[in-house]
Amino acid sequence: MKELIKQTLEQGHALYLYPYASHDTEAELCGMELRALFGDVRKIHTGSVLLSPRKINPDRSPFLSLRMDVLAAGNSAEQIANFADSLQLVKDGSTFKVTYIKSGDPYTYAEQRSFERLVGSRIQGKADMKNPGITLGLIAIQGIWLIGVCHYPERSWHAHIHKPQNYSTGLSAATARTLVNIMAPETEGIRAVDPCCGMGNVLIEALSMGLDIRGRDINPLAIRGARTNLQHYGYPEDLVTLGDMNELEGYFDAAIIDMPYNLCSVLPEADQKRMLVSLRRLAPRAVIVTTEEDVRMRVVEAGYRIVDTCRVWKGSFVRLVWLCEA
Repeated sequence: MKELIKQTLEQGHALYLYPYASHDTEAELCGMELRALFGDVRKIHTGSVLLSPRKINPDRSPFLSLRMDVLAAGNSAEQIANFADSLQLVKDGSTFKVTYIKSGDPYTYAEQRSFERLVGSRIQGKADMKNPGITLGLIAIQGIWLIGVCHYPERSWHAHIHKPQNYSTGLSAATARTLVNIMAPETEGIRAVDPCCGMGNVLIEALSMGLDIRGRDINPLAIRGARTNLQHYGYPEDLVTLGDMNELEGYFDAAIIDMPYNLCSVLPEADQKRMLVSLRRLAPRAVIVTTEEDVRMRVVEAGYRIVDTCRVWKGSFVRLVWLCEA
């Protein structure tokens, strides 16, 4: 990892650091999202910190706690302090603070504060610990010290947690947001569809990230609820239509479907097959959410290959998530 960091910075390429965290019930989902957003992360992450040349808005993911734009690397806090002394990190009279990122190598509280003071004392500018104009992150990963500018998520999507209309078993805002990231890591120029949109949980998260998406559902009550929710958050009601997904026409770059179910009965196999064939006709890439492992065979029969999987727990209720490509 040390050579990767050194080579990247010496070549003038951007490098970004992302601390992340998840509950045990969502650990697999978090890993699947990281793979979708950042590619093969096995070579570039350690513990709960990920280093990547890819720049992601940390607000996209429920699991990312910040993004640090790496400015320099060193073998010690003293080397970082020397770097801070040689460059004007804080410009235009802005205030600053230095904070040690706890996801790095474990140091005591007193040690972390001493590192912050050491580096902060060498920065040309006015320190402000309560309301700084810029926050500089300091972190040690396996003995490699990094400093950079921190960008924190606004978490404006938290307003979507309590919608006017929702199902008790509907996808949470955080899960829906993660599934959108898995479906469409790149949102620009992507046209997506949720053909069983329910109350519109996925639609709202996708729209809040700038994704061009449409919804459909065969249940009039669901469509009514989805339109209420869309209107509540300022999105056009006509983004959702009433109808059978098997009759939906058009081509989309990506799709997501939470397979219909209830706790007392199972969707007939013939209906599942028809829905999955229609999904494959609509989009070459899809995220499929189901509660039944048996659906896997029908996904393959529909013309998809499953490229990544995870499980998500909500109490004893388990959802299976499959990323599929044609």
